[in-house]
Amino acid sequence: MRHRFSSLVVSVAIVLAGAGAIGAAPAAGQSLPQKQPVAEGYGGAVVSDTVPSTQAGIAVLRSGGTAADAAVAVAATLGVTDPYVAGIGGGGYFVYYDAKRRQVFTIDGRETTPAADGQDMFINPATGQPYSFPIAVTSGLSVGVPGTLATWQRALDRWGRFNLARDLQPAITVADQGFVVDPTFREFTRENQSRFAQFTSTRDLFLPGGALPDVGSVFRNPDLANTYRQIGRDGTGACTADRSAPTAWTPSTTCRWRRTRP
Repeated sequence: MRHRFSSLVVSVAIVLAGAGAIGAAPAAGQSLPQKQPVAEGYGGAVVSDTVPSTQAGIAVLRSGGTAADAAVAVAATLGVTDPYVAGIGGGGYFVYYDAKRRQVFTIDGRETTPAADGQDMFINPATGQPYSFPIAVTSGLSVGVPGTLATWQRALDRWGRFNLARDLQPAITVADQGFVVDPTFREFTRENQSRFAQFTSTRDLFLPGGALPDVGSVFRNPDLANTYRQIGRDGTGACTADRSAPTAWTPSTTCRWRRTRP
């Protein structure tokens, strides 16, 4: 089994005013776009794990956004198209290079342990023994307090030109309209199939009809689209919670946080 780190790397560069050309996203039901090893253009460049997320960043640059705006748009869209490595339920680092000042800035948005958790957080109180690794992971106990949204907002406050609602729009569109499932997405879904089957909402989304999504099919996530809309409307405060609660937190589709225990 392959493993992926839960950190996210998005590369966005602005060279001149405007943005380089990029092909249009495939329509629903069309085959996956062909990859090319070398791309040439002018005005800017965006690199990410998936075509729709890269196109989201290019669209933001074309509309006058900064590299920070584009990076947030890319990361939010990756939460739709590559949820196994990106999402608002986690954290990461934001590295920004100011070309005029020739300075690098970094925002540390990695998750933190819930304040009331202690050294016995992975101990089953009924047995006094540690939870097994699968239970510790699947139950949500191993999930830290998310830092992604606060990181995005901090970056936009310092270096963005648009507000968060505008930068989330490309991701909302992809979540509503769907994207083409590729072999990588299907494989990571297969690796998590038994885990997903334990939760009805997750099962219904990722395992339609109880089966893995077919490569070339269209995957939609309207609940995530609505969550992004709520964040855009109400701000990152829509996803705040009592961080002193003695349990881990996981996001619901309405962006409130609920406690979970095995």
